[in-house]
Amino acid sequence: MAVFFYAALAVGIFGLDLFLKNQIEKKMEEGQEKSLCGGKLLIRKYHNKGAFLDVGEKRQKAVALLSLCLTLFMTVVFLTTFSFRGNAILKAGLALLLGGAYSNTYDRLSRKYVVDYVSFPVKNRKIRRIVFNVSDFCIILGAFIMALSEMRK
Repeated sequence: MAVFFYAALAVGIFGLDLFLKNQIEKKMEEGQEKSLCGGKLLIRKYHNKGAFLDVGEKRQKAVALLSLCLTLFMTVVFLTTFSFRGNAILKAGLALLLGGAYSNTYDRLSRKYVVDYVSFPVKNRKIRRIVFNVSDFCIILGAFIMALSEMRK
């Protein structure tokens, strides 16, 4: 039964982020900003043609292939965790990471770019220019949770 919970978590992240990306694509122009949560978040449409921080933007096919390979590898790792009991923290971390990875990989393969849409209105211009999406947050959180699960052993 736990398999369905973790799979549903990954699918839910994928679905939520895909929905948000589609809304951003329909309703905003690239570079347009909207303030949210009392000015604590900025919603901004950005097409990321590379990986994190546009790394590899001139090698989009290589980035997409690497993204696909890593996502498939982590899927195999995720599936093998269900062959043994326990490790709920590891399984949750993998589900978060994979939900985000599926969404961003889907974007890279279908749109040829990843739709990013959240940034933080801080004074530092370099940090303010960084734009994320829900998948990015889930990937980071999932990796952090996986690391915590390994430190507990």
